[in-house]
Amino acid sequence: MAHNVAELFDLTSKVALVTGAGSGLGRAFSEGLASVGARVVCADRDRGRADETAAAINGKRNDALSLHADVADPQSVEAMAEQVAQSCGRIDVLVNNAGIATMPLRIHEMPVEDWDRLMAINLRGVFLCSRAMIPLMLASGGGSIINIASIIGLVGHYPGFAANGANYAAAKAGTIGFTRQLAAEYAKDNIRANAIAPVGMAARGSRKSAKPKRRPRKSRASKKPFCEARRWAGADSPRNWKASQSIWRATPRVT
Repeated sequence: MAHNVAELFDLTSKVALVTGAGSGLGRAFSEGLASVGARVVCADRDRGRADETAAAINGKRNDALSLHADVADPQSVEAMAEQVAQSCGRIDVLVNNAGIATMPLRIHEMPVEDWDRLMAINLRGVFLCSRAMIPLMLASGGGSIINIASIIGLVGHYPGFAANGANYAAAKAGTIGFTRQLAAEYAKDNIRANAIAPVGMAARGSRKSAKPKRRPRKSRASKKPFCEARRWAGADSPRNWKASQSIWRATPRVT
């Protein structure tokens, strides 16, 4: 039976922060959260892109904010947290979405610089943003942290699939492990942590790579409305939802 999104959950009066909100999944998450009532803070290292996302939301409502943030830089992340606290007074939902990909080289061919740059954004950034926002969640009685992982972090990829390298797989596996630990540590504080593992996305900021020889297999979940991923991830708080889980979600490829 079809349901209106508003019937599934309501984020009215809640504040949601999305990193990497300037394009792709980040923009979709931002617009989706706004559509169910959240006040959305759109953060991106490209301030112009963040402004575009906020403007798209403000075309329908007038409360979205845009911020510059480099999730790999502790000072930038702390400044972002201070701006959220000053402008919104609280944070209820954090979507750790910002990430990049490097050239999909084999391990023995991969430059150390590529490993370090990707880890700084894709994994360290998740830690830094969570670390900065948790105090605000604790002050307001809880919240929800949604980390964007990848199917690559669960199963790796088959030889010849020119999409991501070992650095990406390791960072996303680390994100899943971090999410589990986060949930275990803060369940008593009413902070939930969940990871979504999309398939087949090409992120802005990635180096151009060849298309995969075959399209990723779709799961049954991929046939459901995109809003289901947000609901499964626990942006609102029905009591019967798990504190933490990794969600396998097939999504269309973006080029």
